Parts: sequence; C-alpha cells; structure tokens
Amino acid sequence: MYQDDHDFNFYNSENQGYQGGFGEYDDANQPRQTVQTAPAGKGFGRKGVALLLACALVGGGAGAGGAALYHSLSGSGTTVVYQSQRPADETSDPVSGQLLTAQQLYDANVASCVGITVSTTTTNIFGYTSTAAASGSGFVLSEDGYIVTNYHVVEEVADSADVSITVSFQNGQSYTARLVGAEQSNDVAVLKIDASGLKPVILGDSNQLAVGQAVMAIGNPLGELTYSLTDGLISALDRLITTSMGTMNMFQTNCVINAGNSGGPVFNSYGEVVGIATAKYGGSTTSGSTLEGLGFAVPINDVKNILSDLIQHGYVTGKPYMGIQMQSVPQNAQAYGVSAGAYVTGVASGSAAEKAGLKKGDIIIAVDDTVVDSSSALTAAVSAYRAGDEAKLTIVRNHEKMELTIIFDEENEQTVSANQIPQEQTQQGQQQNPQNQNPQNGYQYYWPFGDFFF
Repeated sequence: MYQDDHDFNFYNSENQGYQGGFGEYDDANQPRQTVQTAPAGKGFGRKGVALLLACALVGGGAGAGGAALYHSLSGSGTTVVYQSQRPADETSDPVSGQLLTAQQLYDANVASCVGITVSTTTTNIFGYTSTAAASGSGFVLSEDGYIVTNYHVVEEVADSADVSITVSFQNGQSYTARLVGAEQSNDVAVLKIDASGLKPVILGDSNQLAVGQAVMAIGNPLGELTYSLTDGLISALDRLITTSMGTMNMFQTNCVINAGNSGGPVFNSYGEVVGIATAKYGGSTTSGSTLEGLGFAVPINDVKNILSDLIQHGYVTGKPYMGIQMQSVPQNAQAYGVSAGAYVTGVASGSAAEKAGLKKGDIIIAVDDTVVDSSSALTAAVSAYRAGDEAKLTIVRNHEKMELTIIFDEENEQTVSANQIPQEQTQQGQQQNPQNQNPQNGYQYYWPFGDFFF
C-alpha cells in the first residue's frame, strides 16, 4: 500500500481491492436487468430515443476521449473520507439524528457540491483561437481537496494538454484542478484541487437501497442552473445500462437528471451519498409521447474501493487483464452456425491470453460457469476476478469446443503498453475472421463491429 508520503484512511470501508465492473450485490432476489437503446419489442415503439450522458456542452462541443488514464498521486498528509456507520435498521441521519427534509439536506450538503467546467482551447488554420467548454457536476470527497465526478465529464484531459479543469463552489470560489485518475468502465474520476478545510460529503451504503426510497440530487443542469436540487424515488435497482463508456450497473430514479448533472451526488434521506448521477433516457416514442423520469446513477458501493485506488495509485489495482483484441459474434453470423461469444482477432505476445493458449480466431463462450455471448459479456464476466486469479475459458476453435486455463494479469500502464498486438497479427486475424470464410462451411457473413482490446 502507498504510505510513503500519503496515508489514505477510508473509514468503515469494504476495502478489498478491485470491485470494478458491476461491483458486488447481496440481494439475490434482485436480478439484474439489461436496458438497451435498441428499439423496444412489445409494448410501445420508440422514436428518437437515446441514452444521454448528463454532461452539458457550453459554447461548443467537447470531443470524445476513451483511453485509459494512469496518473501518479503527488502530495502529502492524510486524506480522510467520511462514511456513514449508521446500522441498516437505523432511521436517523448521521448528523442530526433524524431524517432530513429537502431544505435541511440541501443546506447541509450544498457546500460539498461543485460545478466542473472542462475548457478546450483550439487554434484554426488562420491562427484564430476558440474555446469550447463542457460542464458537469461533482462532490467533495475529502477536506484536502479530492473531488469525485464522472469519467465522461473529464475524459478530454487525457488527450490534450490544451484542456483545463475548473472546479467551482457555491460561495463563488473556484480552483484549477488536476486529474488524479479515472476508471472508464465504471465512469468515475477523481480530481484534486489545492485547498484545505473543505466540507466533504458522507458516503452511504447503496446496498441498503430499496425501490420506493426517496433520493435527492444536487447538480448543475445545463451548466448554468447551478446547485439545483431535485428529488424523486428509487424506481429500480441493478439495471445494466449501456452508454458510450460501456455497460455498467446503475439504479434507476425519477429524480430529475439533466445535462450538466453528470458526476453530481445522489443523496438518501439521511444526507448520505448513495450514487453518482450519470445518465438519462431522452426522446419520444413513435406515438409522440415524451420519455420522462428515467434517470440513472452509479451506486456508490460499486466505486468506493475504486476511488481509494485512484487516490493512492492513480489507477485501479488488481483489475484483471487478458491481452486480447476481440469482437462480438453478431446475430447474422449465428444463422450460419457460428457460436455466440467473443471472437478473438488478436492475442498480445507474452500476455495472459497467450500463456493460456488462446489464439486469434477462437470464440470464447464461457468463463468458468458464466456464459459469454458477446464481447461485453466477456468483459462483465472477467470483472468478477482479480489479477492473479485463475479461470477456465471455454472456447470454440475450428468448430470444436475446448477448455483453457488462464491466470489474469493486472491491468496497469505497464501491462497495457507491453501487451500491444502488432499490426500484421491483427491483419492475419482479420483474414481468419469468419466473414472471410467459405459460406459452405457456414461462416460467411458481414462483420459490422470494430475491435475491442481487453
């Protein structure tokens, strides 16, 4: 553990290392449900329906990043993150001993909520400089200046030195922030500002959430209506939601979440942060009905340990890594007898996958007892493991099923840099791609998806 210059005390945390992917869930009676943005089946049609990340654009667009971020933590002292120790059956908040009204909750927490502006400066071919900005929200994690927000709010910082981050408080103070670390697959990032004596939030226990419980959000809708409070209920738990960041677990709420709310806190009635506002469904159905009250937030328990890792190391430790390039086997391929799964288009030299005997052209259909029917399903299955864990891969190779044993590497900057697939190997993998095979062997079809490195 990193202790030379910086101690990180996570009070009452379940600090067991990596709990990425979809985190841990105790309620076996709450099956996960996958929500997709494709047209609905029975019930009603959709017209212009989209799942929108709640990040507001101000004065221009902020382009997409996407690279994993690894940053070193600098500084000294002790960072303290406050977490509620309220028992599961307690009905009082940790401050006043009673449930908070909306006004009490806002007054107690608005000083811990921030606006985040990511500004990009560009110069065109004529020498004219322009600035575009994207706005989001966040909250204070510690007195010494650690701030939490969504990855997609600050992802541009990874791609350009001409990008700056400004964190603003309700009292009018603002600070330039640096990115400490981020985790794209869970859409979370940690920033650091040079400040002390800040008022941090108290982290709650999202495993105690239940449908029908009241929640409230504080954020910056549209990037202009700063420090707005909205309220609602928990509509559903354990939704698997797919955004541009990937597929992740979220809880659903009718608490209003608009563009600019991304990264802001979602509180329970005790004034504890139980989620991070992230996305909403927008648009209308084919009948012209407008979709309303479909907001989504990342449960705070899913990212507590990730936040700890990001502060200490700048990346998530123990995250499993295979070292393959893959694609999903689409539906039209299965019509020709190709197994559903994750199709391997490349294997990095020296990677865990190569040591396991995995080859380009293999189709991974299971990890231990978990069925894999797509590249995202493989990512979800592997996220349940830690680096160093052993797993059994069930694959299809040349129409025959076989099993391999893999020991996962750790995903970090060094591993990712070392596990690059040469271009010629990728080209060979494309030549072996099922779309190029003889249809008489049940293999020819159009392959419309790009590669995904994992």
